[in-house]
Amino acid sequence: MSNLLDLMRKLSSDAALAAEYEKDPEAVTRRVGLSDDERKAMLGKDYAAIKRLTGLTDGKFATNHIIKAYEE
Repeated sequence: MSNLLDLMRKLSSDAALAAEYEKDPEAVTRRVGLSDDERKAMLGKDYAAIKRLTGLTDGKFATNHIIKAYEE
């Protein structure tokens, strides 16, 4: 699995990581080892680039919202 796809999945299920990402997304993307292209796509919310970099196609990534599966 790509680091980008792994990060996106963790952001939806890990409250501490999501909070850290909200405060400093650049630091989180660097720490998890995203490439420059992956960081640029994620920080710029570039859906087309994210799809290309993760190999996801429409229907497999059907939302542009983070669904939080934890209590705040």
